[in-house]
Amino acid sequence: MKINRYIIILIIITVVAALLRIIGLGNNPPELTWDEAAWGYNAYTIGIDGKDEFGKFLPVTYLESFGDYKPPVYAYLDVLPVKVLGLDRFSTRLPSALAGIGSVFFTYFLVLRLFPNSKKKYLYAIFSSFVLAISPWNIMLSRAAFEANVATFFIISGMWALLAGLQERKWLLLLAAVLLVVPFYTFNSPRVFLPIFIIVLALFLWKKFFTRKKQMILAILLGIILLAPVVPFLLSPQAKIRFDEVNIFSDPSLVQTSNQEIANDHNAWWSKIIHNRRVFYTQAFIQHYLDEFNPSYLFFKGDYNPKFSIQTTGELFIWCIPFLILGLILLFRQKKDYWWIIPIWILIGLIPASTARETPHALRTEVILPTYQIIIAYGLVEFILFIRDKKFAKYISGKTILFLLGLLMLFEMTKFIHSYITHYPYEYSQEWQYGYEQTVAYVSSVQSSYNQIDMTNSLGRPYIYYLFYMQTPPSLYRKEAVIHRDAFGFVTIESFGKYYFGSNLQSMPNKNKKVLYIDVPDKVPTNAKVQKKFDNLDGSVALVAYTD
Repeated sequence: MKINRYIIILIIITVVAALLRIIGLGNNPPELTWDEAAWGYNAYTIGIDGKDEFGKFLPVTYLESFGDYKPPVYAYLDVLPVKVLGLDRFSTRLPSALAGIGSVFFTYFLVLRLFPNSKKKYLYAIFSSFVLAISPWNIMLSRAAFEANVATFFIISGMWALLAGLQERKWLLLLAAVLLVVPFYTFNSPRVFLPIFIIVLALFLWKKFFTRKKQMILAILLGIILLAPVVPFLLSPQAKIRFDEVNIFSDPSLVQTSNQEIANDHNAWWSKIIHNRRVFYTQAFIQHYLDEFNPSYLFFKGDYNPKFSIQTTGELFIWCIPFLILGLILLFRQKKDYWWIIPIWILIGLIPASTARETPHALRTEVILPTYQIIIAYGLVEFILFIRDKKFAKYISGKTILFLLGLLMLFEMTKFIHSYITHYPYEYSQEWQYGYEQTVAYVSSVQSSYNQIDMTNSLGRPYIYYLFYMQTPPSLYRKEAVIHRDAFGFVTIESFGKYYFGSNLQSMPNKNKKVLYIDVPDKVPTNAKVQKKFDNLDGSVALVAYTD
């Protein structure tokens, strides 16, 4: 059987994507965030006795973590890697890395379905996969245990199955139903994005849907059955906890500003209209929505959070700018096949993130990938085909321009990889709670000499690192843990075994026991006996072990 040359190129691109996402996965980023450690440990406990860290058997609707109620799919995907490879950083991050690779692979087939009648569809598809493969946005989010990255894979593959089912392979609609339901159990943004997106698609494609009545009815029924368990939870107070914590509608400053403006106008009726808090909420939403198109964020600096960007490169490369603009213009001008899905995908996909206080946000908007990459590829293909055989001056031909463009791409890619490998871990190790693994290793080696270990929570959630790196048996942890839940649903682990966690270690009860303290440098008493210091990769001190 003759192998399509584009499939060979796709395999090469997928291998490149794999190398960029898997090499050094356990070492860079240099440490696990507490959310990553929680995913790994919960996968570990589920693999042992089928229960999460708090003892809930095979959680379906949510996995409780630090008072947040997370969709549980990532933990289940991580069970096998942790079982086979052991509980470590590499195994914990592997599902996300594989999802990133899978997104690159399925983008090719998705684009073929977006432009099924175009003679250039294979070029659009292969370049789209290539642009996504080298995209800093997808690379960064694939190299940590981010459930959003897994959700993106299922959205991409689900959209491929949906379009393939509508075009020729009818029964793929059932697969599409499964793939597009999984994100509801994976990440929060798709819970807002997908219902709106699918309804809009149905309105545009209703004629196609009616040609597949049997398959569509079965797909809808299957989707309803699969969604049934999560619906009651989505309507519960627990589902609102994270949203209430981060959304603009719970920002008291907007209400205070509204009330102050009305008071300044002596409570005039017209002031209550123009200074109504709903007006302020609308303005904030529009501002946050437009933040997602900030050129500095997209092309120069990236997300302000170093977990999602190396800070010296945008979420997309600078060379993408002209092709994003060109691709967008040509997409609207040429109107090929299902082109309209791409802008609608972007416009709806940015809605969930725009309700949050922190914008722009690469993680919460990852649901729009690979739309930007497809537009860039579209413009790039059209540019290459237009310019390659032309001569613009005595010494400048189209091929020369393309050669220079290739050098620019290579330069930016090399610069990004160099910065990520050489500089990033050293400059931002503290952002990844670096030092916890070394701290736990030290405590493990000396804990027999102490009756109690008091650990600061100033850097985050230390208890999960002790569970993770000590591979604490879940039955022992559940038996010994002292857990507090407040009225808002947030959970605090006060202690388990001889390990105690708090913000003010000197005020913690120790009952005259021999205590080893682990604290941040500025909280270490002047008369303390320092036992060991734990440095960040840049040489700054992260934590200090000391005794009285």
